[in-house]
Amino acid sequence: MRPEFEPGWIAHRIIIEQPARTADDAGGSVTTWSMLAAVWAAIEPVRAAVDTGSDRLGSVITHRVTIRHRDDVVAGMRIRHRGRLLAIDTVTDPDERRRFLLIEAREEAS
Repeated sequence: MRPEFEPGWIAHRIIIEQPARTADDAGGSVTTWSMLAAVWAAIEPVRAAVDTGSDRLGSVITHRVTIRHRDDVVAGMRIRHRGRLLAIDTVTDPDERRRFLLIEAREEAS
């Protein structure tokens, strides 16, 4: 996060989505996503790594997303930005002043 506020650094429009689980006819559940909010954000790629944990080769791309402080954003939600989906892993208030939220997210297949 930047030490001082710079106009224009929160320049990306993102959509924050929340999950909703509903029962299906087979005794399981179906997850649907609904929009929680459209907000301005700063998005920074953090790391790209090779995923060797499954049967096929893949990659894991993580991002750091900074938005203005909100009380309703939690891990388990996701971000939609320019056709990409980012699963929210952690949400922190970096300086405990309720100005910004620092979100760590990983890119998912859309």
